[in-house]
Amino acid sequence: MALKRIELRDFVIVEALELDLHTGFTVLTGETGAGKSILIDALQMLLGGRADTGVIREGAQRTDMAAEFDAPASLGSWLEEAGIPLDDSLLLRRTIDLQGKSRAWISGVPVTATQMRAVGGHLLDIHGQHAWQSLTRQDAVRGLLDAYAGAQPGPLAALWTTWREAQKALAQARDAQDTLQQERERLQWQIGEVGKLAPGPDEWDELNAQHGRLSNAQALLDSAQGALAALEDDDSGALGRLSQAQNLLQDYEQVDEAFRSMNEVLTSCLAQASDVAHSLQAYLRHTELDPDRLQELDARLSQWVSLARRYKRAPADLPALLQGWTTELRQLDSATDLATLEAAERAAAAAYDKAARSLSQRRAKAAPRLAQSITHAMQGLGMTGGRFEVAVDAAAEPGPHGVDAISFLVSSHPGMTPKPIGKVASGGELSRISLAISVTTSELGEAPTLIFDEVDSGVGGAVAETVGRLMQQLGRDRQVLAVTHLPQVAACADHHLVVAKHKRAGGTSSSVQPAEGDARAGEVARMLGGERVSATTLAHAREMLGEARPATAARRG
Repeated sequence: MALKRIELRDFVIVEALELDLHTGFTVLTGETGAGKSILIDALQMLLGGRADTGVIREGAQRTDMAAEFDAPASLGSWLEEAGIPLDDSLLLRRTIDLQGKSRAWISGVPVTATQMRAVGGHLLDIHGQHAWQSLTRQDAVRGLLDAYAGAQPGPLAALWTTWREAQKALAQARDAQDTLQQERERLQWQIGEVGKLAPGPDEWDELNAQHGRLSNAQALLDSAQGALAALEDDDSGALGRLSQAQNLLQDYEQVDEAFRSMNEVLTSCLAQASDVAHSLQAYLRHTELDPDRLQELDARLSQWVSLARRYKRAPADLPALLQGWTTELRQLDSATDLATLEAAERAAAAAYDKAARSLSQRRAKAAPRLAQSITHAMQGLGMTGGRFEVAVDAAAEPGPHGVDAISFLVSSHPGMTPKPIGKVASGGELSRISLAISVTTSELGEAPTLIFDEVDSGVGGAVAETVGRLMQQLGRDRQVLAVTHLPQVAACADHHLVVAKHKRAGGTSSSVQPAEGDARAGEVARMLGGERVSATTLAHAREMLGEARPATAARRG
């Protein structure tokens, strides 16, 4: 699995570039300012880096970056979930225009920059030339040890947040005891007052309906009695008159068909009028004047109106108001339940402490192994007898990342006591220690392609050759790309790419070309002796390539 191809259009000073890459160890070299790191910058931008219109070549409308990778098995489920077709290769592409608009695709499917970054972690592992600067930063040191230990500090950070929130809730409850007590007493009094009324959810409307009926009871009875008399009066009642009309029509419906239809209508009217009469009789039997009940309703309605005015609410809102106060009181009781809050705080602290101690144990176990690996790598980088230590001490106070203070200590020479890395190491030593760390930790990652961007800065001579051998060794199992200015490193590579800058009337452009045979020897000679390549430097370059050839040939074989 590896990076197979890169294509760039209008990126910085690259007008157009199509570059095929191979497995093993590949170096990129070129004159200062030729743009050796442009490929690295393009890959970082492609894989979700912040969109920057400054990378668009002058005079162009947009930049277009694409790269083809072998698809790692570790991305299978992620790709399936994202709706990206599973294939042997992944084609990543991104464009950025002058307005800053960015668009990205994976195998033709539109994706976000966040998704590109997620994929990038499975494809590339980039070690920059200024990596040594992070060796004195607590967060970087801690992250490196945690990665080496296979530890995941994320769950601990969540427990820390839970603990802090529990502490905050408890502190607020303690500080607000007096105020909360006053608020509780106010709510209890209000609830007690309105609770005596005990207003039901729909009671107000029902009370008004009952009061309306009872207050008009005499008028209702008189109306019902009058209506019944109009229907059933012996001399002029409507029922009698309708029955008389029905009989007259019925006598002649055989003679004229029109009488039959009119008789049917009268029959229906008579039946309905009879039903009304029966209903009025039932109403008069069951309805009576109830002055006592009317007085009760007057008093009840007066209580509703009085409380509604006191609390400046509509009477119908009293049930909801009482329910709201009751809920507030429960919440206040919960907030002022110090015993419960103290128990929650203790439980959160215990959960955090347990996870922090577990993480500390993993760090303490991994620290000597990491130190030993880096110490071993230092021996071949001109620091024979030097020693690297990873100190895991108790932090001044706990935090989201645990209870440990982690630092890197180093002794550059035998017999010296290891001290903080930023105080005893020179710039060159820091670069070599950073390289040792990069080589050590790069073996842990899953990314199939490792990129070293001038991490060999500050070294030379035999150490430089050791650096080349180390990268060559890494290239046996993974694809390694290295930007370097050291001929010793370049001579150890399986493949050599030369970056060149060209000036023309329209501006400056950069190109990348494979170098083999005499062209490669000429480039290594230039790296040895500068622009003027002499027979001596050329011979030296061929000698270096010849010495490195057996190892590279063995790999190809």
